[in-house]
Amino acid sequence: MPAASLPQAEPAELPTELRSEVMTLNVGPQHPSTHGVLRVVVTLSGEEVLELVPHIGYLHTGFEKNMENRTYLQNITYTPRMDYLHSFAHDLAYALAVEKLVGAEVPPRAQTIRVLLNELSRIASHLVFLGTGLLDFGALTPFFYAFREREAVLDLFEWVTGQRFHHNYIRIGGLKEDLPPEFLGEVKKFLQAMPHRIDEYEQLFRESPIFYERAKGIAVIPPEDAINLGLTGGNLRASGVNYDVRKAYPYAGYETYAFDVPLGENGDIFDRMVIRIQEMRESVKIIRQAVERLEGMGEGPIRDPNPQISLPPRSLLETSMEAVIYHFKLVTEGFHPALGEVYVPTESARGELGYYIISDGGSMPYRVKVRAPSFVNLRALPYACKGIQVPDMVAVIASLDPVMGDVDR
Repeated sequence: MPAASLPQAEPAELPTELRSEVMTLNVGPQHPSTHGVLRVVVTLSGEEVLELVPHIGYLHTGFEKNMENRTYLQNITYTPRMDYLHSFAHDLAYALAVEKLVGAEVPPRAQTIRVLLNELSRIASHLVFLGTGLLDFGALTPFFYAFREREAVLDLFEWVTGQRFHHNYIRIGGLKEDLPPEFLGEVKKFLQAMPHRIDEYEQLFRESPIFYERAKGIAVIPPEDAINLGLTGGNLRASGVNYDVRKAYPYAGYETYAFDVPLGENGDIFDRMVIRIQEMRESVKIIRQAVERLEGMGEGPIRDPNPQISLPPRSLLETSMEAVIYHFKLVTEGFHPALGEVYVPTESARGELGYYIISDGGSMPYRVKVRAPSFVNLRALPYACKGIQVPDMVAVIASLDPVMGDVDR
């Protein structure tokens, strides 16, 4: 018998003294269902959530303030540690902001490689969201399926950057180095398999009656409330609001790629989960186009040739005294942007990620402020959880996809 047609028992009439009893509980900050070092103080009436207050700051590392005491070039080591699941997004957003500040020109090959790696990183992040999110529903198998493909993506990152996390590959004005010769062939193998893998994920959970009952119509966020809460990314698009920074404010050449912006209808847990599946399909499209472009353009520069912005090639250090001087100045002191301020928004796996930087003319930024999507999206947690049951609260946290490094920066 389908679950929806099962007879529903009438709720038992509780004594007045039990109906009026309210309990306050701590969930986290160590509990795995908080998806990081997040503490949630929940006020309950039985199993019903009356009020929820998220407490943050347990992972605070002061990245923004530390970046104000390092040169622009040194700060590239801080950015990936904020959102360690989609670290290329932070690398790219910071580089774009500084490049706008200094007027750097990024070569087309470097722009295309940035897009390719950024979309691979988006897929890797969504795979963690899918695997761990469904784990919170009690579904163990999809976790292993999702991490199978995530390992393949991390293998590709390790091949290019030497690291599986915190890649330190994007540079102001371009990239650290070019792609390995056989890299694009391996990416094509991944692209050939990935659409079928995504089909497998959907077969595992989307039509599951248990998942459907626990996700459909739960923690609904209407479009107007999603906008008022400041939601962006998949959480906003699940409510039917068509806003993607790659389309609204294109960067890194995204306006030249053909891809769609998936939209939900109800803004519930179900739509927030399914939206990420659809976004992975769109990322596959973008990566395929980037691979075709890289194969068509052949070899080329990967950094701005301006020696006052980019480190000179190491081969020149043996023959050019000017190259040695530029190298020494950039490494020890960095460059000095003109007075000014800049904000550049980008689209990370969690929503609008932007860097606001003020320059006072020195080699270090006067002010760095990160518009981190996880921090803003977490505002929706008390709204979405009010009136739901305790097990559904865990699913809501999973569906909002916060990364606490992104919150507690």
